[in-house]
This record gives sequence, C-alpha cells and structure tokens, in this order.
Amino acid sequence: MIKNLVLGLAILSISSTLTAQSVSVDNGGATVTPDGQWTTRVTFYSPSIVRVSKYPGATAPDKKSYSVIMQPESVTLGTERKANGVTLKSSSLTASIGADGNVRFSDSKGNLLLSESASSHAPCVNKVDEGRFKVSQSYNLDSAEVIFGLGQRQSPVLNQRGQDVRMWCGNTNITIPYFTSDKGYGLYWDNAGDSRFTDIDNIASFTSEVAPSIDYYFIYRDGTQDGVIAGIRSLTGEATMFPIWTLGHWQCRERYKSSDELCDVLDRYRALEIPLDGMVQDWQYWGCDSNWNAMKFVNPHYINKMGDAKWMRYLPNDEDPNAVYPDPRIKSPEEMVSYVHDNNSKLMISIWANFGPWTDQYRELDKIGALLPFETWPRNRGVRPYDPFNPKARDIYWKYLTNLYKMGIDAWWTDSTEPDHFEAPGDADYMTHDGSWRSVKNAFALMTNKGIYEHQRKMKGNNRRSVQMTRCGTFGLQHYGTFSWSGDVVSNWNVMKNQIPSGLNYVICGIPFWNTDIGGFFGWDYKNDPKSPAMQELQVRWMQWGCFMPMMRNHCSSPMVSELYNFGNPGDWAFDAQKKAIELRYRLMPYIYSLAGDVVQRSGTMMRPLVMDFPADRKAITLDDQYMFGKALLVKPVTDPLYTYLDADKSGHAIYPDITKAAAPVNVYLPEGSKWYNFWSNEVSDGGKNVQCLAPIDRMSVYVKSGSIIPFGPAVQYTTEKPWDNLELRVYPGDDGEFILYEDDGESYDYEKGMFAEIPFRWDDATRTLHIGQRNGSYPGMLNNRNFNIVIVNPDTESGDTAALKVTRTVSYDGNATSVKL
Repeated sequence: MIKNLVLGLAILSISSTLTAQSVSVDNGGATVTPDGQWTTRVTFYSPSIVRVSKYPGATAPDKKSYSVIMQPESVTLGTERKANGVTLKSSSLTASIGADGNVRFSDSKGNLLLSESASSHAPCVNKVDEGRFKVSQSYNLDSAEVIFGLGQRQSPVLNQRGQDVRMWCGNTNITIPYFTSDKGYGLYWDNAGDSRFTDIDNIASFTSEVAPSIDYYFIYRDGTQDGVIAGIRSLTGEATMFPIWTLGHWQCRERYKSSDELCDVLDRYRALEIPLDGMVQDWQYWGCDSNWNAMKFVNPHYINKMGDAKWMRYLPNDEDPNAVYPDPRIKSPEEMVSYVHDNNSKLMISIWANFGPWTDQYRELDKIGALLPFETWPRNRGVRPYDPFNPKARDIYWKYLTNLYKMGIDAWWTDSTEPDHFEAPGDADYMTHDGSWRSVKNAFALMTNKGIYEHQRKMKGNNRRSVQMTRCGTFGLQHYGTFSWSGDVVSNWNVMKNQIPSGLNYVICGIPFWNTDIGGFFGWDYKNDPKSPAMQELQVRWMQWGCFMPMMRNHCSSPMVSELYNFGNPGDWAFDAQKKAIELRYRLMPYIYSLAGDVVQRSGTMMRPLVMDFPADRKAITLDDQYMFGKALLVKPVTDPLYTYLDADKSGHAIYPDITKAAAPVNVYLPEGSKWYNFWSNEVSDGGKNVQCLAPIDRMSVYVKSGSIIPFGPAVQYTTEKPWDNLELRVYPGDDGEFILYEDDGESYDYEKGMFAEIPFRWDDATRTLHIGQRNGSYPGMLNNRNFNIVIVNPDTESGDTAALKVTRTVSYDGNATSVKL
C-alpha cells in the first residue's frame, strides 16, 4: 500500500499497471483505465464537489457544459493506492475508484453515500451525431432512501423514487437531470440533450442519447441540503439579486389589448388600495401573428393608428378591423411606460424565442442560418424559433430588444423558452450552432436568458438589475437574473395541488426564485367565470399561497379576467380575502427581502422542502403539500374546496349562505424538534404530530417555528412607499433563534460591490435576551437610525396580519450592537 499526500500545487503523478489497469494520481484527482474499458477520471473541483468523467482512450474529449461555470480549485487531498484502485479524500468527502472503473462516494467518516453500478456506451446511430455515444450510468440507492429534484414536472409527489422520466423540456415540464438525497448529497448529470432518468429496484440511472462521454458532478459538504445547494451555486453560479419591486404583487392577464386597458387596471388597483408593484404586458402589442415578437409596438391600438390603412394590416388576427373604438387616453407606448412609472409601478413585457416572417429579426437571423425549421406557436403562421446557441443570434436578439430597453421597460417575460415545438419526424436531427437538436435542446432557455442578461449588463451606464421570467429553465438559471414559472397550468384544485411538489422539486435543484400563475392559466373548468363561487374559492386559496411564493403574480388566460375587482367588490369575501393576502405579503416584505438577500449572500433558499430543515423527521420529508418559507414559517396551502362545489354543468355553488362565517379544519403536520405557533392565533403546539387548523376563507394554514424572529414592515401600496424606520419585530420564544435583516438600494448592482447592510439578531431563550448586533456594511441612502418595536409573542399579543397595538419594548438603533432582556 502506498500513501500519497497531495498538497497545494505540488503535483505527484504515478502510473502503473496493477491487475490489468492503468492508474495515475495528480494534484486534482485520479484516473483509472481498466483493461479494454473506458477511462474513469475523478476531479475534485472543491472539497465538496467531485466531477466524474468516463471516456474512450487516454485523453478526455472536448465537452461543452452550458450550466457549469466553475473551474477546479486547488484542493488538498489524501490519496491511498490499493491493488483494486485508488481512494481520494478531501475534508468533506471521499471518492474511491475501483479496478473496474466504478466510483464510490463516502462522507469524511467513511459512511457510504452513493456507489456506481454499471455504465454503458454505444456509438450513436444518427449520422448527425456520428462520433458520439449513447451513454448510461447507474447508481445503487438504499431501499429507504428518499430523493428529490428532477426539476418541475407536475408530479403529485415530492419523493422521486421509482420514477421514469424523459429529460425533454416542455410547457409546464422543466426537466433537470439532477437529484438529491435525504443523505445530504446531490448528483448532476451534465447533459443538455435527450436523456432519461429511471429508478427501478434501487438502481437509479441516467441515460443520454448523445454525448462525447459520461460526465456528472457529485456534491456533498456536511450532510445538509443547504450545503448541497451552496455547492450547486459554486458550480453553476451564485444567484443574482432581484429588485425589491419584483417581490411585491404583480397583475397580469392574457392579454391587455391596449395601453388604456392596462393603465385603467392600474388606476383601479390604486383607487381600491390593492397593493401592487408590477403590471405585465402580454403578447400581440406587436400586432398580428406574421409580425410575431417584433419587439416593438406595431399594433395600431398602442400607437394611436386605429383606422389607418398603413397600420391596420398589423391588427391582431382575432380582432375585428371594423370595430369602433374611442380615442385613446394613452397615445403612445412611451406614454404608457411613463404612466406606469408615475403611478409607482413597474412594467414587464412579453418577448418570445421565435419570430414571425414580417419581422426584421426573422430576416436577419435567416441570413446567418440561425432560425430553426420547427413548427412552433402560433401554428401555421410561418413563425420560427431562433438558435440561441449561436452567439451572433444572441447579439441580434438583444440588438432589437434594445428598443424596448431604452423605452424604460423594467423586466422581460421570456415566453416559450422550451420552445413550443410540435415535433415531427427528423426534427431532432436538425443542427444548431452547437450540434443536433437532440444533443442541446434542454439548454435552450438557459442560453436565451443568459444572452439577455449578459447583454443588458454590458449596456453603457446600466446599473439596473436584469429581470427575466421564463417558462423553462435548467441547472444554473439562477445566475442570469432569471426565474421560472410553472407554465400554462389549468385552473383546478388537483393542478394547484401538484404545483407544490413541482415547485419544491424545482427549487431544490438550486434555482431559488419560482412562481405559478395565481388562479391557474386556463379557467375552462369554471367556464372562465370569476363570479362563480367555486372559481372564487380556488382563486382566493391560490392567492393566499402566492403570498408565500418567492414571486407573487396573478395571471389568467382569455376570456377569463383575474383582476381582484372582477371576483367581487370591497366587502365581498372573494375580494376581501385576496386583498388581505396581498397586504400580508407587503407587511412581510422586510422578512421576504431578507430571504432574497440570504439567497444571494449565503446561497440560501426561500421556499424550502422540509428535508432542508427537518432531515431526521421521516414523515415530514415526504410531505407533498407543506414547506418552510424561510426558516421561520411553515406553510400549508389549502388545496381542496371547503366551502363551494361544482355541479355537473360546471356551475359553482356556495355550501354556506355566508362563507365568511364558516371555518372548516385542515390537517397540518408539525415537524418534530420544535414548538409551533399558529400564525393567526399564537396558540402553541408541540412538534412531531398532526393538528387540526381552522381555515376560514380569509386564512390559510401558517405556523411559526419557536425561536423565530420576524420583522414586519408598514402597510404600503407598493414596496418603496415608506421607509423601514419603525419595524415591528416579533420574537416567538421557546428556542434560541437567529435572523439577519438585509437591505440595499433595491434596484442596482451596487450590492456586488459590497454596498448593502445587514443587521444580525439573536434570541437567547434561556435568558430571554434579544441581541441586536453591529450593523455590517452600508449603502447610499441607508437608514442610519431606526426603531425596532419588539413584541414577545404570547396568547395575548396581536397575531397574523394585525399590527401590534402594544409592544414589549422599543429599541432605538443607530447601527451599534445592543442587547435587550425581555
């Protein structure tokens, strides 16, 4: 037995032949080539990240990764040579390569985490992929092991054991070749093409139709999911900070058909005092389908050209050219953008990954061969997707998008980034800039959004955070100012229920920002009727859940209309309950923005599957309908109708004459190891058991973990209306706890230069002392002095969204550390 210690940059390379194999060890890892088999290469990228590659011959082939941006660090490794292979040990984990080339992973104490089973490779049969291989790698899972991930797939279950999944993204289906285990490791199969995951008889496998090699990454730091996600962010890029307005409430519909219509909605929200930060302009502001995604306002409704023959050719295909409309109040798109901004809102606009034949983009992309010959949406209009793998095509895309950027548009809705693809035989053979469609397709959304993000950041004088909402995604999307939504889902209870495990399995892939169409997109199950009591109950419950999503965006498909006032008037339960949920969102904004700050500064996760905080609670970790929002709030959306029903004709009816007086219970499991406060009543329950929580129409089940410290902000109509100079600070005693209040200017990238501030809080339960730490950092415009109105929560203090009438103690804070015994 020979032991080699590899330190710093010292290189020790040993090659020999033992039992018909070649073994070499160097400063980054080791290589084993069994006789007559593919070479296995193990490379430590960091103490907690290991790359495994398997390839023919002695030299690794060139391989492009779209998601991985990390370069290997210098890692101190202990190495041990044996007759049957080699073992490499970092401070976090151990990787052992056997004589057969198979790899085993263990923690620093020698406990087995995961081991390879068989691998296979065969030459590709498709001529366009000649010289590459169909590859597969299998892994041994424990029978009781629980795994999560694989992206957002509309699966009704959180635990992904026993799944058979094609990795081929589509609308509502964001497949990601990554899974993570309750043992605290993660595995990323680095292939952007047509692949499959299967788990049969405790053997989990990834297979890809096209690859130059087998290539995957194993991540393990300390047995926690937070450690795994920190590894994902190191590997694929840290998340970027979104502007604070994006964490407020957005109103969206498919579609506002004129500037007046959009601005009228904003006016009504302001008049009804419904908090709002974002308006969204959906498709066809560019006009008809032949002009699809022109990235400019050509629709005559928006440019005051109705009746002008020159512009009427651009009227959307579904509109009557002979209809008579009044003169517009808002007479240009520039005026619309200014109006939205002047009324303290921001504007997101729809842009697509395909272009109609009338557009300048289509012609310019076609000249360089950067249009894909697929049938896409809208069908039968000659619209074609572009090739985002071509850097020149990405340049052209931004060149035309600059028109809207300079107009002052605040955010991009990058729709159909799967893209919509009505597949035909042979489509997968089409060659993109980087290879066949089957070999790269799942990176389409990443490359589209990366191109926008990188171009916007290069704009001269720009310091405005790039924001993209996209319908697809993959590993590493968080690094490019982009979040996903769950696609065009149907409005019904089962679909809503499925969004919860789908979202949790998505965010545990390391992509922290996510949302759904609140209320669902297609309202046909309820006749698209916002006055139907059954539709109203679904909308209310989805809106309440939206309060505890990373982003809160209300949306629907025509002919449904989803503005709050369409469901009822002030005083009606369907209106009041939604408004209450939105108002709570804004009261929680200091907490929510701090969670976003934790995402960026500490690789945190906002929407947390219970395995992240309660890995030892076997019941908790497989629950499909509960999660933590931050580390303080346990959330269980109401996912079944309690007070209404649909008849056979899809007409909705109320069960009770007055729904506001009904209070049916919902079963909630409280994870073990903590006490839990009912957010709405302050009633305390022990963990490790089920409780019945009353869920009247204006409340969904929320519990607060003991030891939590939660800041509440002022009641506002938009996120920046009032400063946070008098924050209510609720402390939920029963355990020790910590919280960091994060602040920055809310809109620029100056936080990357260290221009942000954090105030640490620590609750010592034994001495009932709140320690408020020294403020760390600063930024222009920062509040230097403020009050913290501390409330020690008990059955007699205010609860839920009610502001405290009496505080336990008020502390004047000037940035210096102080402690308060309470």
